[in-house]
Amino acid sequence: MRSRYCAYVLNETEYLLETWHASTRPARIEPNATGLKWLGLQVRRHEQTDPNHATVEFVARSRYQGKADRMHEISRFVRENERWFYVDGDFVQK
Repeated sequence: MRSRYCAYVLNETEYLLETWHASTRPARIEPNATGLKWLGLQVRRHEQTDPNHATVEFVARSRYQGKADRMHEISRFVRENERWFYVDGDFVQK
């Protein structure tokens, strides 16, 4: 989760695609909007449900055009060949 957040901060779209599971991965990811600033990541909880599945609840804070925002998500990950991949997530209502 932290590496994917860093990739968003650094606009490393190729890494985001490489760490996204093939079953749900988009064809491409648009770069961050000009002026978007990521402000921090808080991992609230993580749980490995079995050796190859995990969930991570996080809040990522950002600011765009002077307006603060936060993304609160519960993400699902799967491990294949000893590597973790983001599958999908559910947004938590603000």
